[in-house]
Amino acid sequence: METSAQQEQQQPAAAKIRNLPWVEKYRPQTLNDLISHQDILSTIQKFISEDRLPHLLLYGPPGTGKTSTILACAKQLYKDKEFGSMVLELNASDDRGIDIVRGPILSFASTRTIFKKGFKLVILDEADAMTQDAQNALRRVIEKFTENTRFCLICNYLSKIIPALQSRCTRFRFGPLTPELMVPRLERVTEEEKVDLSEDGMKALVTLSSGDMRRALNILQSTNMAFGKVTEETVYTCTGHPLKSDIANILDWMLNQDFTTAYRNIMELKTLKGLALQDMLTEIHLFVHRVDFPSSVRVHLLTKMADIEYRLSVGTNEKIQLSSLIAAFQVTRDLIVTEA
Repeated sequence: METSAQQEQQQPAAAKIRNLPWVEKYRPQTLNDLISHQDILSTIQKFISEDRLPHLLLYGPPGTGKTSTILACAKQLYKDKEFGSMVLELNASDDRGIDIVRGPILSFASTRTIFKKGFKLVILDEADAMTQDAQNALRRVIEKFTENTRFCLICNYLSKIIPALQSRCTRFRFGPLTPELMVPRLERVTEEEKVDLSEDGMKALVTLSSGDMRRALNILQSTNMAFGKVTEETVYTCTGHPLKSDIANILDWMLNQDFTTAYRNIMELKTLKGLALQDMLTEIHLFVHRVDFPSSVRVHLLTKMADIEYRLSVGTNEKIQLSSLIAAFQVTRDLIVTEA
């Protein structure tokens, strides 16, 4: 009877793990599981082993392992039983105005731990979303309770953290992951999940995620669920990103067709594949650098494209901006002809 009850308990747990998004399912649990920034990890490991952990400030683009690093540290520092009483984790989804700094954070930091030696840990994820007042209130709390509490701030933009807080912490920058680090981990996930992943699919994943491991895993999972196999075409289709062949066609039309034909063809392709002009512009920009234009022509073209990109970010009409983009390329074509 007991065994069947145990089996019933185990089944929901197994189902829960199976239903987890891959980002959470394969989140590194220990410092040794982490794949990048070995120099930072070895430094933090040294701090922990010598029991001299300072206040930390981890910053860098998303998906580079900042939160995973500090959670792995916390798991190494505290046993499962004491984790809840020794670690306070707050992120942007929690209210973190000045009241929270003066309330829960202050009371957590100020209460001493009886029967346990060591310090408590306060993790403030996405600290760049905290208000100026809250950050100012926090600096006093950090100073006052250093004896029994360590703070770890995590953010994407260092410039949004006030200098007073920066000077109280040891800073570590987590840069985007290199393809050499990402590929082996992605291969491990595809092996575990039995994903049909082609070589060009892997290249597309690494290119589109641009060093963000979380994004790479999300694209991999959604493409696998939508198409059953992960190739360059399915990855680009799933993310709504223009294919290289589409960009080559668009460039060809803009430089070799008359304005009306080019506009009609690009609009048809844009509607058919649901492409955003912003994405098309980013890809065309890379092509412009590769194509052998005379330098004066390239400068003219890049300036025009920068203007269009800025106007798009402000929220203008895509059709008008597309006309402007085609016009810029047609003027470029005429310039090349006159120069020749």
